Order: sequence, then C-alpha cells, then structure tokens
Amino acid sequence: MFSPMLSIYLIPFFVAMFLAINMGGSGTAASFSAAYGANLLRKDLIPGLFGIFVFLGAIFAGKKVVLTMSGGILPSSTITFTLTIIILLSVSISLFIANLLRVPQSTSQAAVFALVGPAIYFNLLQTKKLLFEIVPSWFLLPILAFFITLLIGKFIYKPIKQRELFNFEKLSVHPTLKIIVIGASFYGAFAVGANNVANAAGPIAAMIMNELQIAPGGDDFVLIMIVTTLIIAPCFAIGSSIFGRRVIETPGREIIGFGPLGATYISLITATLLLLASITRGIPTCGVQINVMAIMGLGVAKVGWKEISKRTSVRKLITVWFISPLIALGLSYFLTLAADKLDIL
Repeated sequence: MFSPMLSIYLIPFFVAMFLAINMGGSGTAASFSAAYGANLLRKDLIPGLFGIFVFLGAIFAGKKVVLTMSGGILPSSTITFTLTIIILLSVSISLFIANLLRVPQSTSQAAVFALVGPAIYFNLLQTKKLLFEIVPSWFLLPILAFFITLLIGKFIYKPIKQRELFNFEKLSVHPTLKIIVIGASFYGAFAVGANNVANAAGPIAAMIMNELQIAPGGDDFVLIMIVTTLIIAPCFAIGSSIFGRRVIETPGREIIGFGPLGATYISLITATLLLLASITRGIPTCGVQINVMAIMGLGVAKVGWKEISKRTSVRKLITVWFISPLIALGLSYFLTLAADKLDIL
C-alpha cells in the first residue's frame, strides 16, 4: 500500500497523464493528418504508431524543451506540488475544450500560457526567452511552413502536373511513395514527442527537483526526465485513440484534399521545423499550427486564398487557436490566486 504522503504526490502525475491524453488527441493531427488525408493509413492503426514514435522523440530529442518548461518561463524553485496541479489542470481543461470542438490545438501555447499565469501573479515571469524566442516562433514557423508549401505547390508541383511530366494517378499508388509518406508521418510523430511531451513532463520534473533538492541540468535531472517521460509519453497513444479519430478529420479532409506527394512534403516540413525548434533552442512551439498552415499553403496553391478563407473549418481553427491559450492563462492565474488566498501554495 502507498503511504498517504506518496498517494498525494501521485495526484500531479494523474493530472499530467490526463493532459497527455488530451495532447495525444491534438498532436495526432500534426503528424498523421497528411497520411490520413491521402488515404494511406486506417484510423485504427494510427494511435499505436503515433504513441511509439512520440515516446522515441521525447527520449532522444526532448531534453532542451523539458528544461524550458521546467524553469525557462517560471523559475523551477517556484513550481510546488499545488502549483504543478494548477498548471497542468489549466492546460488540460483548455485542450479538452478544443478536442470537444474537434479542433487540433497547440499544446505548447496552452502549456506556456498556463506557466505565464502564476508567473505574472508572483511577478516572476522570465521574459527573455518568452518574448524573444518562444512567442516569435509561434508566428514565424507557421508562416514559414505556409510559404514553403505554397511555393513548392505553385512553382514545382503545379507546373509538373500541368505539363504532364508524370502520371500522378499511377505515381500515387506506387508502393515506394506510400512507404515514404508513412515514414514522414512517423518522423512527424517523433518531432511531436520531442516538443510536446515536455509540456506535461516539464512541470512534473521541476516539482520533483524541488522536493528532492536537485539542481536542473545534471545527471539526476536526466534520470528524472526519463522517468517522467516513461509515464507521460504512453498516454499520448491513449489520447490519440480517444480524441484523434475525430480531431484528425479537420485538417486531414476539411481544409483541402491532397494526394501522397502533397502529404509527404507537408509532413516533412512540419516535422523538420518542429524538431529544429526542439533540439536547437528548446522552444515549445505550435506543431499543430505549423501543420495546418502547411496544409493551407498547399490549398492556396491549388485553389487560391479566397476559396480557402471561405471554408468554415479554417475560421474555426483560427478562433480556437486564440481562445484556448487564453483559457489556460486565465485558469492558471485565478487558480493560483485562489490557492494563495487559501494558503495552500
């Protein structure tokens, strides 16, 4: 039997697992919507494959993002037991709402804003990394993804198709191309793991370091990161199974239809930008938005901006993208205020 004290400290882990389940629903769209939209993978295969590669990405490429989420926005010494629950619960609720609306939401934005809430309350917000690296990446990377796919679609894909240099119908069913597209989806899930698992594992790691009085960045921290990842990452597959089947429809089919070639470069561009942000600067960034903007870039190249902007799913995506992080910020701030007034921080 667990001691009462140990049982209490399991609560943040359960909240983090609930968060990971919600992130799994949203993150599935970022990695597998392209392959699903091209009819290359059945829905029932996606959760298991997604979970495996998310775990690998978190273990092999997620350390710098965990460091950012455990102390780069709010000092790690501040992230107590109660505050960990507040942060993770705020993110979970905001993502849960987005999942119910069938909109893939940036887990990183919601997680960062949930850290910003208590940081503002305690006047401890570390603005340098937030304002000069994290927030700019939220705008620059999706815009970059949009223009890369737009330029590829407009100046490479369309001219090749118009001149009939290849038989696209035969090429689209070629086994080698199918393998490449599916491999790109695995690469995308790996990138999601490198970036998004830290959103739940970071605050947990900071809490454990505080309780055990361990300095960030050392060998003990690496061990803590691995243990938290082992607990958190498998929950992404559970979330993918519960929510991913619905969320994946919005970017995968409702924005624009595309074939295997489009699916390939969408997945590769999304994953590469996300992975670079993770391993170079440890920036928790918006993989879902990078993915959707890449899909929209292809859509604009095919049918034009006017047609794409009319689609209801695009307007719903943008609306929820703005609202969901603000929900996380508001919840974390007012829950921190309430906890401080009740003297339970």
